[in-house]
Amino acid sequence: MRIAQVAPLTESLPPHGYGGIERVVHNLTEELVRQGHDVTLFASGDSLTSADHVAVVDESLRLSTSMRDHVICHTLQLAEVVRLAPKFDIVHFHTDFGYFPVWRNVRTPQVLTLHGRLDLPDLSELFIEFNEISVVSISDSQRRPLPEANWVGTVYNGVPTDPLHFRAEAGDYLAFLGRISPEKNPEAAIEIAKRVGIPLKIAAKVDRVDEEFFEVRVKPLLDDPLIEFIGEVNDAEKYKLLGGAKALLFPIDWEEPFGLVMAESMACGTPVVAFERGSVSEVMRDGVTGFVVRTVDEAVGAIDRIDEIDRAACRKHCKDNFSIPRMAERYLDVYAKLTETRRASQIYRRWPSVDPPAGVIDAGMSENGSATVNHSPSSSAALQGRPLL
Repeated sequence: MRIAQVAPLTESLPPHGYGGIERVVHNLTEELVRQGHDVTLFASGDSLTSADHVAVVDESLRLSTSMRDHVICHTLQLAEVVRLAPKFDIVHFHTDFGYFPVWRNVRTPQVLTLHGRLDLPDLSELFIEFNEISVVSISDSQRRPLPEANWVGTVYNGVPTDPLHFRAEAGDYLAFLGRISPEKNPEAAIEIAKRVGIPLKIAAKVDRVDEEFFEVRVKPLLDDPLIEFIGEVNDAEKYKLLGGAKALLFPIDWEEPFGLVMAESMACGTPVVAFERGSVSEVMRDGVTGFVVRTVDEAVGAIDRIDEIDRAACRKHCKDNFSIPRMAERYLDVYAKLTETRRASQIYRRWPSVDPPAGVIDAGMSENGSATVNHSPSSSAALQGRPLL
């Protein structure tokens, strides 16, 4: 297939440090190329890829030495995607919603993976208006606030399952990895570590928006010999940290859409102690890959039992469900169904006396250039936000 992958410009691919979305897009792109597909990656100029590469900025925006307007840069990227769209069988967006109005004038099939939280104001109204936009969730739980969206699949994120990352023996410290922010709840991780008397290594970035939270709420808690703040780490440092840990602490205080670090930890054989929010119960198997808890007290009790967890079982669960080839396979299924639907709708436009297949939405252009969406009664479920696939 001829596939376009459209990544955010915030981080390079792969990211130098933190960057969950960019890491997922990089892994997917490289796997699709490895499988022989013709892939074009739209990403920042400092990205490294085996695919054809289209860049409208020289370097990723977060680490840029010059102040770049993010909206302008992503608008320029979208212009390039639209210009080149006819050469692709499908365009896979990993960005936000800015392309929605434009794509009504483009015939190339598209799909958007929603990587973030969906319990935000006005999203419902947006997806009712743009009900022809095909979207993928990264967990079933992520969908709950937005039943109006035209869901066409759930594809779990994939992570490297290199056997070199696996550590059969547990280390003597706990790990916290990700971002320092209220929703990631590092304060709870620190409390848990102090109560069980086990060292905690915190590898996390601090975004500008969270600097005050770090200075006021977190930094005073670091003045303890049990707590080590490492800061942002690269991939090699991350897997060394996770593999050497006794357990990963994931005491989130929000509806986590996926939680990539849980899968990365399990790939190393390291069990996870996580609060039961968002996707946690989908990604983990309670009692097999760690423990799903609701409070700090329960987390303390789980750490006392963490040696009951088989580290090989953690790795197996990750490999079976969250490997990069498995992620690519699921996305290819989505691509195939969307392109088949597009071909069926084109046949229907050419011979309108032929009834369109169930679920076909004919999103095309009228003679005067305005967008048109025609659908048979059988496709009305899709327009009400039910899955097409």
